[in-house]
Amino acid sequence: MKPEPWVSLEEIAEHLGVSTDTIHRWIRAKKIPAHRVGRLWKFKVSEVDEWVRAGKVAGSASSSAAGGTP
Repeated sequence: MKPEPWVSLEEIAEHLGVSTDTIHRWIRAKKIPAHRVGRLWKFKVSEVDEWVRAGKVAGSASSSAAGGTP
């Protein structure tokens, strides 16, 4: 089986349907699983998809807003 390829910042932004500025913001906030290769950021689509499925894209602000009583 072939290993999963690394994708660029532009490719992952297109995959998620967001702007590259949003991806940069998530990288700075250390929210999105990203790997630095020299000056470039690289991503594994499977890691990012898992991150989205785990609901981490919403961030802590929306999770605390949804809080209330358990």
